[in-house]
Formats: sequence, structure tokens, C-alpha cells
Amino acid sequence: MGILLVLNLILFSIKYVIVPPEIIALIEDLVRRIGALVRFIAVDEKKQTIVNLEQAMTAQNFWSNADNAKEVMQKIRALKDIIEPVQSLQVKIMDLDALVKMLKEEEEDLSLVSDLRTEAVKLQRNLDNLEVSSFLSGKHDRCNAILSIHAGAGGTESCDWADMLLRMYLRWAERRGYSTEIQDLQLGDGAGISRVTVRLVGLSAYGYAKAERGVHRLVRISPFDANKRRHTSFCSVDIIAEIEDDNTEIEIRDEDLRIDTYRSSGKGGQHVNKTESAIRITHISTGIVVTCQNERSQYKNKDTAMKTLRSRLYEKMEDEKRNEMEKFYGEKGEIGWGYQIRSYVFQPYQMIKDLRTGAESGNIQVVMDGDIDLFINAWLRAGCPKARRQGLGGD
Repeated sequence: MGILLVLNLILFSIKYVIVPPEIIALIEDLVRRIGALVRFIAVDEKKQTIVNLEQAMTAQNFWSNADNAKEVMQKIRALKDIIEPVQSLQVKIMDLDALVKMLKEEEEDLSLVSDLRTEAVKLQRNLDNLEVSSFLSGKHDRCNAILSIHAGAGGTESCDWADMLLRMYLRWAERRGYSTEIQDLQLGDGAGISRVTVRLVGLSAYGYAKAERGVHRLVRISPFDANKRRHTSFCSVDIIAEIEDDNTEIEIRDEDLRIDTYRSSGKGGQHVNKTESAIRITHISTGIVVTCQNERSQYKNKDTAMKTLRSRLYEKMEDEKRNEMEKFYGEKGEIGWGYQIRSYVFQPYQMIKDLRTGAESGNIQVVMDGDIDLFINAWLRAGCPKARRQGLGGD
């Protein structure tokens, strides 16, 4: 029930409400936290920046430079995307706080108390999400993401585990309202997939998905073992930001590329498996290889593969700037024991535990259905740790 509806009930009711202390404490905490968030993201400073940029747009020669005009408009939109949700939530929280202060402590209306509690909990959930999103301050955190899954040693077991992870991430993307596009997929020999590359399209897709970079371990009774023994499987998950084509920092010369075409290996019906529409691009100087086979058009596959190559080259360039070669790829480590960031234990007990933050869940079905925000949010709140915490299990 919205705040205005609650207010109407107050105004037209002959009863008054005794607000329980726990609701008052919750609302006071919301007021404190939203105030801290407003200061943390510097709402007033960003509002002034927007005013200055909009004032600059009124200049006579502003539109004569199309590139500069586009950049200014993008800055304004990005700033508004940051502050508008916070301002909107702040208004709702302050309205609820003012409403509670208006109530007289004479007679209790249980239905209205329940509505207040429901509204406060909903605002708390929204504030939790905004606090997490405020940690997405990286240069490319608001970009689309390119997610890759590679099965480790273990044959059919690992390939099946890669397929399970793919389903989990597709369901997670669906929950967040992201669109997905499978760019490349290699089926496993007996079951599952040996590798897959997926493009995640949506606001801050990279900022959230980067929490999943690393090795994921599964422990379960194997459905492929007639003796019903417990098996351990590993998969590597990699995340990179999708870099725009107009990024001038990345120069790709034609002579540095080797482009191969081949027939798509997936299910394709009458066309896709009969023509060499799939593309494999090798960047000779770095050895980076990207593939794409999801489109029927060879041209479209090449265009998509070039975007992925540009993103991977940018990631490598950033690593070199920080003088930490293979920073992200190296931290993933080998696809095997001792390098995992998260363990998924299905038997003999049920527990999924992130070894970098300690976040855990015993509801494996919900997690495998894509509800992984618990782990992503914990990782962001912990400062995006790259190493596993001491004292946590998993080996």
C-alpha cells in the first residue's frame, strides 16, 4: 500500500495508531541510511554539475561539435541515472517518517500498523539495492558484460556443471531485466557444454556480473556414475566489460588479425549448419582468440566477434597500465582444486558458500534458479575482494 493511501486512511479514520517501537526504529534507521547515501554519492554536487552542463547546452555553438554534444548529453544522463532513484527514495522515506510522527498514541489499528510495516520493509529493500549500486564506481561498471564459462578437467561431469552455471546466469539476467545473447557455444562430448560466451545487455551488467569471475566448484552425487559416488567438478567463469566501438584507446590493425570461417556447431535447422557463417578471429600479436556463431549472417558474427575482441584487448591494456599482467585472468587461476571462489555442495549436505566473503545459502534450488544477488551484493559490500578469506573452507 502506498504512502499516500496510508495517509488517507489516517485522515479519514476515527482511530489512532500505536506505532510499535520496532517500526519506529526501522524508519529512523532508513532516515539515517538514506542521508548517508545522499552524502556518499554527493547528490548536491552532481545536481550542480547537471545545472552547469545544461547551461552549457544553451550556448550558440554547442551543437556545432557533434561529438562534444553527445559526450555532454551522456554525462547528464549518467548523472541523472545516479541521483534520481536516490532522491525519489529519499522523498518516500521522509514522507513515511513524517507520517509516523503525526500518529497519536491512543488506540491501535492493527491493519494500519501492518501497512506501515510493509511499506517500511519495501523501502528498506529498495535502499539495500541502491546502497549496493552506489559501489559501482568503476570506469566501465555501467557497461554491458561478456560472460564466458569454460568446463574444467572432468569430462562429462564438468561439461554438465558448465551447463548448469549457464542456466543459473541466464535466469539471473532474466530476474534483473537484462537481455542475453549467446555468441558462442561448444557442446560437450557426452552432455552439457565445454564452453559458452554470453553477452549480457543492461544497465550495470558488468558492474554486478564481475563478482562472478573465478573458479566455481560443484560437489554432488554424480548422475552419470552407476555406483552413485560423490564427484567434484570445476568450471571457470570470466567477465569482461563490453567496450564501445568508438573507444579511441584501442587500435586494431587488419594485419594483426587472422579471420577463419567455419560451420556453426550448434542446433541450426536448414541454414546455420550448412554454411560457413561462424567466425573465429585471432589477434596475432596477443594471441587472443574470439569466436561467434549465433547469427546466420557471417557479417553479423564478425561484427559481434570484433566487439568482443575490442573488449578483451581493452581489459588486457588496463592490466598492463596497472603493471599487473593477467590481474583478472591470473586470479581466476587454474580450473581446479585450490582456486575456487565459491563452492556448491549438493551432497552429503546442501550449502553454497562464497570463499571470498563468507556469504552462504542452504537453499541450493533458489540459487541455481538465478537468485545469486546475495553473493554479488556481499562481494560488492566487502570491497570487491579478489582473494579468498583466511579461515573459510572450500578445499
